[in-house]
Amino acid sequence: MKKVPLFIEGEFCQSATNDWIDVTNPATNEVIAQVPCATEDEMQRAIANAGEVFKSWKETPVSERARLMMRYQALLKEHHDEIAEILSQETGKTFEDAKGDVWRGIEVVEHAANIPSLMMGETVENVAREIDTYSYTQPLGVCAGITPFNFPAMIPLWMFPMAIAAGNTFILKPSEQDPLTPTRLAELFEEAGAPKGVLQVIHGAKPQVDKLLTDPAIKAVSFVGSVPVGRYIYETGTRNMKRVQSFAGAKNHMVIMPDADKQQVISALVGASVGAAGQRCMAISVAVFVGEAQEWIPELKEAMAKVRPGAWNDSGASYGPVISGKAKDRIEQLIGQGEQEGARLLLDGRGCTVDGLPDGNWVGPTLFAGVKPEMSIYKEEIFGPVLSCMEVDSLGEAIDLVNQSPYGNGTSLFTSSGGAARRFQHDIDVGQVGINIPIPVPLPFFSFTGWKGSFYGDQHAYGKQAVKFYTETKTITARWFSSEAVSGPNFSIQMR
Repeated sequence: MKKVPLFIEGEFCQSATNDWIDVTNPATNEVIAQVPCATEDEMQRAIANAGEVFKSWKETPVSERARLMMRYQALLKEHHDEIAEILSQETGKTFEDAKGDVWRGIEVVEHAANIPSLMMGETVENVAREIDTYSYTQPLGVCAGITPFNFPAMIPLWMFPMAIAAGNTFILKPSEQDPLTPTRLAELFEEAGAPKGVLQVIHGAKPQVDKLLTDPAIKAVSFVGSVPVGRYIYETGTRNMKRVQSFAGAKNHMVIMPDADKQQVISALVGASVGAAGQRCMAISVAVFVGEAQEWIPELKEAMAKVRPGAWNDSGASYGPVISGKAKDRIEQLIGQGEQEGARLLLDGRGCTVDGLPDGNWVGPTLFAGVKPEMSIYKEEIFGPVLSCMEVDSLGEAIDLVNQSPYGNGTSLFTSSGGAARRFQHDIDVGQVGINIPIPVPLPFFSFTGWKGSFYGDQHAYGKQAVKFYTETKTITARWFSSEAVSGPNFSIQMR
């Protein structure tokens, strides 16, 4: 049985713990590895070493830190398909979907290679007579990241490359459900020439997370995960005087106007709702049909009925299994609740089977119509291949519906009207908006900007906001005296 190592003090090492968690292939439920819950001593070693290494790493020229990221992105590209295969087998994602996961992470590393320009300060000469003021952007210290199962390459790469490029050291605590991909990312980072201790990787569950949230040496914590855990991370971290960015759950709406291209709408809805088995925080889980567009629901049903899940290397499969048996049971329970509460179940994904893989966590494409805001399937984040259809009479009603949701991660509008698009993007209370694009995840030179109950914190992921999150601004006001006579004391705060 493969034992997943820790990465502490620049070395991969086996944990001394007696507490191990099984890592399973969700397509077969076979145990493929075991991941350790790091001991208190191992956690303390990682934190202490990260703090010590920070003293020298912050003094490393920013150009050298940028070149490390350039070497790292080259290695990630070279091993792209290999990483995607590891990712597929521990998450169940199809190979094409896994490759996209890896590539979006590589794009963030490429952005981190631009760190010199991203860390530039400001200066004003002669703010007063012969006095200049300028600012520096300096790293915080030891930062930590707690990442989810659904993007085991992309989300760790959201975090540690940006933090480390900015001059910090970093402790990564990846999901215990798929730790093999983050381990491979760490191996390649070491191969790229990262100094020992700049990155530490520890494993575990809530006790290990709590250590990161409470240890005074940790200055900032990044998190992506569910709503209740995200709220706990934010409250606990900030209570312990840490800077926290906590990305939580979502309920993303796609609004369809009757003037939209019908085939584009249907194609976008199918892919955005069941792709990755719906296990995306940016998945479309609610389709809001406006006016005559409601007539397209039967054709949407026909298109979704053609979709099937399958193994990672099945080229005909549209998506893979959900991550665990527990997740499957919860999704199927919510489907049952939707039926009981009066929604029309047009496609039922319960009891789905895949030939040759009878023990996988399969859920078929599921489609509801007539969904109301008070229903469980609308209020809860299902995180499965389930799409709920709602019907309204106008764009204004659709905007009100979306804005009343407690979540604000992503939304989209499909229309051929520039006026409707302008109104929607201006009035909608959601952080990421797509116009004729179903999943509007920005490229890394912008920031990932969820709102409302989808995000707790001030600065978002990657882009310029990530640099702000992982750094402090120091402002210097300086005066250099000439050989001329020095004037007497000035007892006023004003500078003239």
